[in-house]
Amino acid sequence: MSKKSKQIFFFKLLKLMEQFLEQSAQAEENFYRVEEQRLQAEDRRREAEHARELHMLQMLGQMFSSISSTSTSRPNSATTPSKNAPPGRATVFATAGPTCTRVFERYYSLGSASHRGMDDDILSLVKSIIPPLTSKKHKGEDGRIGIIGGCQDYTGAPYFAAISALKVGADLSHVFCTKDAATVIKSYSPELIVHPVLDSPNAVEEIEKWLPRLHGLVVGPGLGRDNHLLKTAKEVIERTKARDIPIVIDADGLWLVTQQPSVIEGYQKGILTPNFMEFTRLYEALHHEPMDSSDPQHCVSELSGAMGNVTVVLKGEQDLITDGTKVFSCSIEGSGRRCGGQGDLLSGSMGVLAHWAHSASAAGIVNPSVLAAYGACSLTRQCNSQAFQRYGRSTTTSDMIQEIGSAFKKLFES
Repeated sequence: MSKKSKQIFFFKLLKLMEQFLEQSAQAEENFYRVEEQRLQAEDRRREAEHARELHMLQMLGQMFSSISSTSTSRPNSATTPSKNAPPGRATVFATAGPTCTRVFERYYSLGSASHRGMDDDILSLVKSIIPPLTSKKHKGEDGRIGIIGGCQDYTGAPYFAAISALKVGADLSHVFCTKDAATVIKSYSPELIVHPVLDSPNAVEEIEKWLPRLHGLVVGPGLGRDNHLLKTAKEVIERTKARDIPIVIDADGLWLVTQQPSVIEGYQKGILTPNFMEFTRLYEALHHEPMDSSDPQHCVSELSGAMGNVTVVLKGEQDLITDGTKVFSCSIEGSGRRCGGQGDLLSGSMGVLAHWAHSASAAGIVNPSVLAAYGACSLTRQCNSQAFQRYGRSTTTSDMIQEIGSAFKKLFES
C-alpha cells in the first residue's frame, strides 16, 4: 500500500472514529435525559401516593374525632376489656383523668399470624410519617441520630442502637461514648461516627456542638451508672430539650430518670422505654407505693400522667404505649427468645421514627411520640419473629438487625 493510500485509509478511519464518538456521546446524552425523565416521573408518582395517604389519614382523623366525641357524650357505655381476650386482638384503651377509666376497646385481625393484634388505624398513621425516598434529597435529610452511651463495660448496646437507626433509614448515626469504648465501637462498623468525649472534662460542650446537626437523641444504651457519666447525660438532655429535639431514654438513662424525674418531666418529645423492672422502679419512685401489677394499663397511664404526659412504653408480652390519655397495645407476634440487645434495636429505631413523626404534618391526628413508639415496637417484634424463624433458640440481636430491611418493608411499605 502506497503512502498516499495509507493516508487516505487513516483519514477515513479517523472520520469513522469521530462519527462513532459523536454517536456515543449522543446516545449517552439521550440515556441520561430519559433517566432524568424517569426519575422525575417516579418522584411525581411517590408524591401523588403520599398525597393520597395524607388525604386518607385526614379522613381517618375525622373518624377518630367522631368516635371520641361519641364516647364523651355517652360515658356510661364504656366497656372493660376482657381478661380472656383472644390473641388476635389489638386494644386501644382511652383513659380519662386520674382514674384512667377505660372508654372503649377495638378489635382487629389482619389475617396473618405476624400481624395479629396490630391496630390497623395506628399502623396506617405510622406509614404516613415515613418520608419517601426521592432523588431530590441530600445526605442527612432523613435523619441524623445521636446515641449517648458506651463505656468500658458496655460497647455492644450503643452499636446496636446506632446501626439500627441507620438500617431503619437514618442517614447518619453518631455515638458519643467514653474514650476507652470508642475504638471498640468503631471496630464494629465503619458506618458509625464515633466521638470519644463522654468522659472528657468538657463532655457537655463537646456534645452540644453537635446538637444543632442532630434530629433525634437516644440516651442510655451502654451508658453505665457512673455518677460523672450520668451527670453529663442529664446536662445533655437539658440542652437537647432546649433545642426541641426528640429524646428516647432507655436502659441506664432510665436509672437517671428514676433518680431525677424532672430531667424529662413534661417534655412532650420525650419517650421512656422501660422493661418491667425498670418500670417498677420508676413507678414506685414517683408514687411512693408498690405497683399493682394486675392492672398494667392503669399503671402505665398513671406513670405517664405523673411524668407530665411523657410517652411511656412498657415493654413486655404486649408493649403498652401511652401519653396518659390513651393506652395502645402492640401485640404483633414476636417469639419467646429474649436475648440481650433487643431494647437497643428498639430505642435506635424509635429515635429515627420520632424525628419522622414530629416532622410529618399528618402526625397531629395522634401524638407523634406515640406513633413513633408504636412503629418501633411493631418493627422490633417483626424482626424478632423473622429472625427466630431462621435461627430458633440461637437467635441473637445481630440476627434481628439483619431482618430490619425486610421487616420494615413488610410492615410499612407493602
